[in-house]
Amino acid sequence: MADGFEIAARGDARAGAPAEVVTFGCRLNACESQAIRERAAAEGVTDTVVINTCAVTGEAVRQARQAIRKLARERPEARIVVTGCAAQIDPAGFAAMPRVDLVLGNAEKTLPGALALDGPRARVGDIMVPRPAAPEVIAGFEGRARAHVEIQNGCDHRCTFCVIPLGRGPSRSVPAGAVVEQVRTLAGAGFGEVVLTGVDLTSWGADLPGAPGLGGLVRRILRGVPELPRLRLSSIDTAEVDDDLMACLAGEARLMPYLHLSLQAGDDLILKRMKRRHGRQDALDLIAAVRAVRPDVAIGADIIAGFPTESEAAFENTLAMVDEADLAFLHVFPFSPRPGTPAARMPPVPPAVVKARAARLRAAGEAGLRRHLDRRVGRSVQALVERPGRARAEDFTEVAFAGEAAAGAVIGGVAAGHDGRRLRLDAWAPAA
Repeated sequence: MADGFEIAARGDARAGAPAEVVTFGCRLNACESQAIRERAAAEGVTDTVVINTCAVTGEAVRQARQAIRKLARERPEARIVVTGCAAQIDPAGFAAMPRVDLVLGNAEKTLPGALALDGPRARVGDIMVPRPAAPEVIAGFEGRARAHVEIQNGCDHRCTFCVIPLGRGPSRSVPAGAVVEQVRTLAGAGFGEVVLTGVDLTSWGADLPGAPGLGGLVRRILRGVPELPRLRLSSIDTAEVDDDLMACLAGEARLMPYLHLSLQAGDDLILKRMKRRHGRQDALDLIAAVRAVRPDVAIGADIIAGFPTESEAAFENTLAMVDEADLAFLHVFPFSPRPGTPAARMPPVPPAVVKARAARLRAAGEAGLRRHLDRRVGRSVQALVERPGRARAEDFTEVAFAGEAAAGAVIGGVAAGHDGRRLRLDAWAPAA
């Protein structure tokens, strides 16, 4: 391919065990892994392990490389295929690893015949070339209680710390009709909860005729698939919550009362240096507005510890925001410089300071979760069973229960207590 990276192919197809897919990273990768899994089965691909990588942090890349090396040692009979964001960004590096048979870019990984070894050993095209978002219809999600639906891919923003646009390309939206049809297929397969996912979820529709918004899509799904009990959003951008989405949160009980916000920091100067599109007060105002229309909502957030130039005062602003925003779920990421991003060239915070700040943020997050759990004790809970003894409430709170219930079933009861991490149901019954 003229616009991609290629080197000579090697390896022969062998008949044997069904193909496997190992997934790192986001829910979007999980969607694409399922598409790879289903296509591999349909095409009769065997004795192959696909590593679907993530590049959001240096640690994610390290873990992917570690998994590849382990496979190379322990699975001599298997062909190894590497794909995902890390492979898209550094195809040569992954192709040079011993026993890697094929490297696929993000645009290539779900195409018909993608896993065949009779072409170039690395097939990684220019991810910035405009292309429609048209994921395959997925029949189900192996081993999962809920299903994920890709509604959007790529990102048009350039946060200074983020390498993902280099791995995913420009933002593109799946047409609403295709989204509704995919949700209908999954609901028909018995999934009681569907999660809408993408790289920049709230940008959905900006590139479609008429520029519809995410709130309109949510309403169309709920009206078009009345048999779906629960619809959930994955991470959203604080700067792009539209009026329709607020109206859905206020009036659509089947839209789950949980928002996970891409906050990243709680200090205005750091947010500006990150090139985020919201300020500290913008985030607090949004959270207050959401709680005003949906009092039972829980809020989670992603926060980066130790962004370059972060002073102690700036960090204290971020730390204080965990309490001010009453965050229940916190994903803390120690800053990881990503090659090719502006933040990688900014004056760094000493590693020991980054580590200490991440620990303080995690402690604040644990305290926020305990406050959230305290408020839920004594209240009724409807929870989707994820695995034996564990379920997930409508507001994403983890729930522990005794006894047996099938994954994907919804159970109900009154929260009797908690252990600091999850609610406890001592008595429960299948939800009506």
